Amino acid sequence: MKEFLDIALEAGAKAGEIIRENFHKKKLIDYKGRINLVTNVDIEAEKVVIEIIRNYYPKHNILTEETEHKQNPDQEYCWVIDPLDGTTNYVHGFPFVCVSIALQKNGESVVGVVYNPIMNELFFAEKGKRCVRNDEEIHVSDNPDFSKSLLATGFPYDMLNDARNNIQYFSKLIKQCRGIRRPGAAALDICYVACGIFDGYWELELYPWDTAAGIVILEEAGGQVSKFDGSEFSIFDKEIVATNGKIHGEMLEILGSSIS
Repeated sequence: MKEFLDIALEAGAKAGEIIRENFHKKKLIDYKGRINLVTNVDIEAEKVVIEIIRNYYPKHNILTEETEHKQNPDQEYCWVIDPLDGTTNYVHGFPFVCVSIALQKNGESVVGVVYNPIMNELFFAEKGKRCVRNDEEIHVSDNPDFSKSLLATGFPYDMLNDARNNIQYFSKLIKQCRGIRRPGAAALDICYVACGIFDGYWELELYPWDTAAGIVILEEAGGQVSKFDGSEFSIFDKEIVATNGKIHGEMLEILGSSIS
């Protein structure tokens, strides 16, 4: 039987082929919300990932963005899949997109693969083992100075209807760091913290498939992840702070002061 990481890499590569081959083609677009898109490519990529996983482990649980699967509470393994993170980017031809695949064992993420086939960036990690970007081991930045930090974030799809829309946090943080980017794919944002491009990242209203793979990669790269109050993060939480560890405390302080 193939190793778990090898299965995730195989599935990510196959989904990546679909994403890359359709990047410049016309997409069939549907709407899950006013600005929350889904395309035929999301569905096709998800299907191939699930088929590969089921071929090796038909009884494992699967949690994925586009289709619902019955969960067996006695099964210790669960695959968490985002077949196309950054769908809005994809529709508009902005190449910051990826497939994200994680494996959880008893609720803990132990394998993470994040692959951007348009920019040819492959991140992967296995808990307690090496953490890699395109065959090179990676590590978070060593920057301890928040004023010199580059951050990333995103905004929720329901920001027009939810007062906790991230604007107040963005407004406070932008005044105290070097800059903030909003690329539009959470899994890649976290990986960019892991490889030292970003020093920190925060976001609200995410889903398990947005973060499950990225946090394995981040933690194995020496990073830190928590909720806004510093408590332990779960992929089912609706807020995340991911940093190089050195600016984590100051970032939490600023996030805390943003709602006062």
